Amino acid sequence: MIRASVSFDDAGASRTGRTVQVAIVALAPVSMSAIGLIVDALDLANEIDGRALYRWRLGSRDGRPVPLSGGAQRAADFAFDHAFDASCNASAAPACDWLIVVSGRYQPSADDSALLATLARVAPRTPLVTGVHHGVWWLALAGQLHGYRAAVNWETYQQFTERFEHSIATQQIYEIDRDRATCAGGQATLDFMLAMIGRDHGPELAGRIADAMGASTLRSGDERQRIPFVTAPGERHPRLNEALRLMEANIEDPLTSDEIATLVGVSRRQLERLFRQYLNAMPAKYYLGLRLAKARSQLQRTSKSVVQISLACGFASAAHFSNAYRERFGVTPREDRRNWIARQQGGGAASAQTSQSVEASQSVEASQLVEASRSGQFSQPAEAAESPERH
Repeated sequence: MIRASVSFDDAGASRTGRTVQVAIVALAPVSMSAIGLIVDALDLANEIDGRALYRWRLGSRDGRPVPLSGGAQRAADFAFDHAFDASCNASAAPACDWLIVVSGRYQPSADDSALLATLARVAPRTPLVTGVHHGVWWLALAGQLHGYRAAVNWETYQQFTERFEHSIATQQIYEIDRDRATCAGGQATLDFMLAMIGRDHGPELAGRIADAMGASTLRSGDERQRIPFVTAPGERHPRLNEALRLMEANIEDPLTSDEIATLVGVSRRQLERLFRQYLNAMPAKYYLGLRLAKARSQLQRTSKSVVQISLACGFASAAHFSNAYRERFGVTPREDRRNWIARQQGGGAASAQTSQSVEASQSVEASQLVEASRSGQFSQPAEAAESPERH
């Protein structure tokens, strides 16, 4: 039976002399490289340190070999769907300090109930639960990311935010939020694994593993995903590429769709067609989503006031920012920040310091509103008033 044996923060073998038990659940479709980045990092940690820091086992839904991209298979050590089935041989599933769910694409099926039920039982009893790439979707579907920050792959970011409004979706390469961790997949998987190993066994070991795996630089979780703008296997669309780069570079002073179209050398109608075809959204809606995601990240990660954040994310009025935020996330910016601080209570000195910093910033917010109003920062620009797209 999969069980939570110790607190993950206390599980590092370098501190306690015990081996961290890692259960990796691979859900098809999944690539060999995705699994390989995880297990290679763990194996190298053991080899370089000279001790059994980690012991991993690979599971599939039913215990049969894991089907890999390209038609190959990899043997499974246990059946995850039946890990809590009384009729199942308990020895077939490992004791678990760290559960990692990895998948290359979310593909729902009629028999998902057993998987989701097992995830819902396992997660609360496991010190650290991780979703990699579309493994993040499976954790969210099982109700295990409610109120947590989640790094969501750019390909399905918009769909995720619309479906799981109680999760705090981000476009970072990975997120570590209390007893949950999420990773956008791809090369970010290695960055994430090295961050976890470094957290428990020190940066020197993580650096040596990186060298052994040919990683020239290590990225932190604060880094945003780089959108590759792939439109089809082997193809790229330079116009869409440039339009998205312009949006990312102009968060504080948003461009209109007409301006973006002119700058990338297409008509507005062509621009809209590109966004509908490849991102399933209109340019203005997608742009607004980027700005709101940036705002939410700043609310969670900084002590900036709501006024400062609204200005930094290109909103012409605090009221407009609050309304757009509530429409997207179901709560106002202040409510969202208050809820986040409440969730961090019990997190120690760091949480208390964050709470105090936010309260201090909010104490001067009223005066900032007055000053912003006097300086004209919150007066609707004439050009913006003419264009309904400048949000």
